[in-house]
This record gives sequence, C-alpha cells and structure tokens, in this order.
Amino acid sequence: MLEYDAPLKRLARRLRRDMTVAEHTLWFRLRRKQLDGVPCYRQKPIGPYIVDFYMPAVGLIVEVDGSQHATELGSAADRVRTTYLESVGLKVIRFDNRQVLLETEAVLEVIWSEVTCRRKEQIPPAPLFQRGESKSRPQFAAGSARAQTRRRKQ
Repeated sequence: MLEYDAPLKRLARRLRRDMTVAEHTLWFRLRRKQLDGVPCYRQKPIGPYIVDFYMPAVGLIVEVDGSQHATELGSAADRVRTTYLESVGLKVIRFDNRQVLLETEAVLEVIWSEVTCRRKEQIPPAPLFQRGESKSRPQFAAGSARAQTRRRKQ
C-alpha cells in the first residue's frame, strides 16, 4: 500500500464529487473493472499528490489534464509530480480533456495497451523442472515445515 498525506483524503473526496466532464467520461468507462478486469480508483491520494485514476494491479496512473497544465508553471509541476510517481514504481500516462472527450475510444485503446504491457512485465516465468523431478509432486524448500513433515514420514 502506498503512503499518502492524511489531509489529502478530504480533498480527494471532494474531487471525486466534483469531477470534470472529461474525468467523468473516462471514469464511466474504467469503473467496475470494465477495462480487462483491472480495478481502477479515481482521485486517489499517493504520497503528496492526488492522481486522477490509479490502477494498482498494474501500477498505472492515468491523468486527465485541463488547460492549467498547458502553462509553463503547470507543465513544470507535472514533471515534478511524474518524477515522484515514477520513483515509487508507477507509470504515468497523460491525456488532455479534449482527447478524452473527442477521442474516447482511442484514449481507452492506449490505456488498454499499457495495461496489457504492464501485465506482461509482472508475470514471473514458470519454474522449469529439473531432470528427474515429477510434475505432479510439489517440491518444498528444505527448511519449510512441509518438507520436515515429509522427511519424518519417510
């Protein structure tokens, strides 16, 4: 679980209640695990920030940027924010309000593509069997309680 600043919780609740039209449009398509079964949270506090959409199962953040992000100051703040979020292992993708409203399907395709890519990165390779090992009999670590029980029975 990622830490966050406690005072942000109240602000996050207010932001969930007062979403922009673009955020609402995207939320309608991401909620209830509609995107490939991945849970998504909106206006989620992470560290000193509140992110628009957070998918913890794949470590993905989706930001919907309004006009204030197009300014030099807004852009600089976004870079600092993104650097922090990436430093805790999260991937940030950004869309502006117009993209979400006018090209919703294309935005969802980009998000789905990133979810798929991040899932592939998280899947550990299947263990290879050593020569002579049975596929039907599980192998236990030497010091585990299960391994000690097996040795006593033999």
